Amino acid sequence: MKQIRFFLWGLLVFAFPAGLKANRHISTSGPLTDTAHFYMKHSYDVLKYSLSVDLYSCYEKPFSLAFPANETILIKVDSTLNSFRLNAVNASLQIDFVGLAARSFIHKADTLVLLLDHSYQPGDSVSVRIFYHHKNVTDHAVYSSEGCIFTDNPPEGARKWFPCWDRPTDKALVELTARVPRNVKLGSNGSLADSITLGDTTIYHWISKDPMATYLVTIASKTDFLLKVGYWHKLYHPTDSIPVRFYYQPGQNPDSIAESIGRITDFFSRLFGEYPFEKIGFATLDHSFPWGGMENQTMINLTTNGWHEKLVCHEFAHQWFGDLITCGTWADIWLNESFATYCEYLWLEHKTGKAVADLQIERQADYYLANNPGFPVYTPNWAIYTPDANQLYSSSVEYYKGACILQQLRYVMGDSAFFHLLKDYTSDTSLRFKNAVTVDFISKAIKISGTDLHWFFDEWLYHPNHPVYENSYVIRESGAGKWKLKLTLSQVQTNTPFYKMPVEVMVYFKDATTKLERVFNDRNDQSFEFDYTKQPLKVIFDPYRKILLKEESMHINH
Repeated sequence: MKQIRFFLWGLLVFAFPAGLKANRHISTSGPLTDTAHFYMKHSYDVLKYSLSVDLYSCYEKPFSLAFPANETILIKVDSTLNSFRLNAVNASLQIDFVGLAARSFIHKADTLVLLLDHSYQPGDSVSVRIFYHHKNVTDHAVYSSEGCIFTDNPPEGARKWFPCWDRPTDKALVELTARVPRNVKLGSNGSLADSITLGDTTIYHWISKDPMATYLVTIASKTDFLLKVGYWHKLYHPTDSIPVRFYYQPGQNPDSIAESIGRITDFFSRLFGEYPFEKIGFATLDHSFPWGGMENQTMINLTTNGWHEKLVCHEFAHQWFGDLITCGTWADIWLNESFATYCEYLWLEHKTGKAVADLQIERQADYYLANNPGFPVYTPNWAIYTPDANQLYSSSVEYYKGACILQQLRYVMGDSAFFHLLKDYTSDTSLRFKNAVTVDFISKAIKISGTDLHWFFDEWLYHPNHPVYENSYVIRESGAGKWKLKLTLSQVQTNTPFYKMPVEVMVYFKDATTKLERVFNDRNDQSFEFDYTKQPLKVIFDPYRKILLKEESMHINH
């Protein structure tokens, strides 16, 4: 009976119900709220999106991007309102009519205004229904080619295939129903509640149990998808397990990842708390997929044949850093990308040892140094105005520089405090399944370290570029077999302020011994003196490259 009831419901959602009168489209004359004010004003909380999309005709030539759809949006009112706004791109979406509590609409300037049947008060729940269709346009959110249909939302592409409040702060539950030909497999977020096949049609029904940001909602489907399903037994509840689903194309082989994903999940679960969602999912897409991977919540999309451990590790780490805890604004994107990139290092360090992992992160630092675009990791304006995706997802800054900053924070704090910080951050119930901003992480770092680390985050996150050291030293014999070493640390950069940091130097002696000295460099042209009972020959600055993000030179004064 469950399957029959669902199938009948599934048929209904793709047709306009006979008893529902189409509400009129009202005039679009008159100004709409400016973009900045629109982003800042938000008088409601989206609780759930229930999406129904009919993709049946999109899998054969000419591989159309056009499809009908409808959605029901449940919101909770935060302040009195008789209308509310959603993001909906005009070039991609045609709104046909609205229903439930929505009596009419305006669709202009990529904004959908829903006028409600009466005024609602704070605490009220309101459901609206929107019938629309996606146009046959290339919009870099919906992709259709050679029988492969998928969506890709970051940073704000969700508004191109369903009306939504398309900012990372308003997480909501998502339920998706999709009608496809019977030879298509379709994956999405959450758990597969049902799939019903009758005749030449299959209807998939996916339900997420946890809220997610709109940029993490996805569809991944293909006519010839193969599916491999395994299970991960929970680390702290071993009698409980969750499915691990691999969607892949003929000629590909996900077995290597299928074998390692359990170990990766165990490792991250020990560091950051047990894997938080109901499914682990991966799908390899076609060549039109614009990224290496995308960390959609519980349903990671990968490039064609992207079964590479480094890539999978990065995207999977996002399930904690980005999905479980999502950046509060795009200015906080480093909380997603820098952390996932650093998790690549942590997994490699765990698997192969520190030396190999250090080589990888040093290459990332070198890439940043060679390709530095000159903007900071944290750019305040991004909280309101979303930058170009190539800037927002800058590999040199938000990925590599940010990961190196975390490695330098580990150096400053020490391993024990640093890993305590990561675990405390991902375990915080005020952040889990919600959002965090940069100051949330900074506050935790200061609390756990017991020291004021504002200086560290100020210089590395909020300022662009990096220090350029021109250091020098002098060795003098001071008599009676004693020697004095004077070390002067100088920074000469003009495009960013002075960077204070703990600094290590290795002193090499004539008797072939060495000594590591550590000082705290908190002002420019700062000198330190060391006394020895044997002759120093040379000094190497930062021998173990604890300060990854720097340029340097060292010379001896005679």
